[in-house]
Amino acid sequence: MKEYFKNTFEALYTVLVGMKITFKHLFVPSVTIQYPDVKPKMPERARNRLFVNMDDCIGCDQCARACPVNCISIETLKSTPDDSPGETSQGKKKALWVTKFDIDIAKCCFCSLCVYPCPTECIKMTQVYEFSEFEREDLLYRFATLTPSEIAEKQKKFEEFTAAKEAEKLAAAKAKVEKPKPVVEKKVDPNTDKKAE
Repeated sequence: MKEYFKNTFEALYTVLVGMKITFKHLFVPSVTIQYPDVKPKMPERARNRLFVNMDDCIGCDQCARACPVNCISIETLKSTPDDSPGETSQGKKKALWVTKFDIDIAKCCFCSLCVYPCPTECIKMTQVYEFSEFEREDLLYRFATLTPSEIAEKQKKFEEFTAAKEAEKLAAAKAKVEKPKPVVEKKVDPNTDKKAE
């Protein structure tokens, strides 16, 4: 009989303790959010998906060299005097066409080491953290803005410019070789003749 009352008391006590905790949190504001309808605010220096502003990119390749996992690949093409890529938003003149700027975000370790060496601050970490894909190939981000036909056109212009420069150099070298050397007349010292007499 004593055991029966003891068990009954413990059961009621346990229920009351549980109800006390429930009642205590009944009027406290909730700490959970309804994700994904409500998204948490990311810290200011959070490291998420990379973004490249191609209007400011000068193709210096410093971000790719700083990347410890080689997830950035850049290809450039020299511009010709009559076909300039323009200027950055900071007024820096561009000398290269960026024909390829790919970031394989599947390889990225979000270290942010590529962001700091950029002289034009065109590559940065964004607040976007939801970018999962079903296919791995979809995680390869291509930022270059030139189309394949435009790249072919720029390549052709550069080759023509290089060929013209080479022809100009060859013509200059040929003209230098063919130019007759001026005849140097030997001056006769009049004192020498007198001494001989």
